[in-house]
Amino acid sequence: MKLFNDLNLQNKRLELLHKLGLNEPTPVQQQAIPEILTGKDVIAKAQTGTGKTLAFLLPILEMLETDNTGIQALILSPTRELAIQIYDELAKLIHPEEEVGTLAVYGGQDIIKQLKKLEGRVDIVVATPGRLLDHMRRGTVDLSHVRTFVLDEADQMLHMGFWHDVKDVAAALPDAKQTLLFSATMPKEIRQLASSQMQKPKEITIQSTNVTLKEIKQIVLEMPDREKRNTLKVLLQMYRPFAAIIFCRTRRRASELHGYLRGLGFESDELHGDLSQAKRERAMKNFRDYKTQFLVATDVAARGLDVEGVTHVFNYDLPEDTESYIHRIGRTGRAGSTGLTVAFVTPRDRHQIKQIEKETKQRLPRKELVFGENGKPDLRDAE
Repeated sequence: MKLFNDLNLQNKRLELLHKLGLNEPTPVQQQAIPEILTGKDVIAKAQTGTGKTLAFLLPILEMLETDNTGIQALILSPTRELAIQIYDELAKLIHPEEEVGTLAVYGGQDIIKQLKKLEGRVDIVVATPGRLLDHMRRGTVDLSHVRTFVLDEADQMLHMGFWHDVKDVAAALPDAKQTLLFSATMPKEIRQLASSQMQKPKEITIQSTNVTLKEIKQIVLEMPDREKRNTLKVLLQMYRPFAAIIFCRTRRRASELHGYLRGLGFESDELHGDLSQAKRERAMKNFRDYKTQFLVATDVAARGLDVEGVTHVFNYDLPEDTESYIHRIGRTGRAGSTGLTVAFVTPRDRHQIKQIEKETKQRLPRKELVFGENGKPDLRDAE
């Protein structure tokens, strides 16, 4: 078993990690940190929740040059929520004795405040691609001193349509830099960027955890798409969840379903990319504070959401890949509590649910919704 003490980190960093209760690095941290500290380019295939944020933040802080006055490290993130999450993690890892200037750059902020901060010392920037490009076009950010470039959740940036922005940012950076790429999946577009930007990268693959979690009960309900709304209504009335996340595939589906639930009198809120930053932050805060019972969300918008006490997860639409399914259901059944996840599967989704079962090495029980003579709903094993 390796400890952080074995990874050649400074004593002040080890002291902070100890205070945070972190002594044993995760597999991605064990493998990536030594490679990054030697200056190598790294491609890490790892899902959210594997500890990859610390895998790049720790070596970045270790390698900072105190006499360098420019931006030394640039971290690109697909969403504002994730950028904030990384920025907050970064703050915890900076020792009080260190002079490290950090800045989060994302949409929805006061740009005047950002400009003022950029006039001072900034060593590390955490940014979303769009807002960073705004600054680059204005000439208000100097990236000529960047020594480490991190692409976090690269596949999500691709899925969200930011890939041209990512390539524009990468093209503007110095040739002599270290590039670190973290992604749950590796589509060909990401491979192409890696081959053009990276020099003999070290490849690391962290196997997905087997999600037959004892604390999570998973069931599958097969139905046509037109029956999903009514089925969800019945299940919400039947289970009366304390706190539930309902995942939809698109922003439009999430918005329409949220409107439907509100119309039925449920305490529901929505979380997706069509909302303003202020509305998204308010939705997350209300759900965290248990002021809202149900949150209807898309995968990308919910990636920065970490909430204890989620009792139910409804996959109203199946996600595109197994990694996202794992990430969704892992939001319930925490801290020893029992969670329930329900996947709504249409005939078109049968191949996808079989793929999820294959990759997570489990058979998910099929149920069907039935009504007794008194009209009371129940779930029974499907034939």
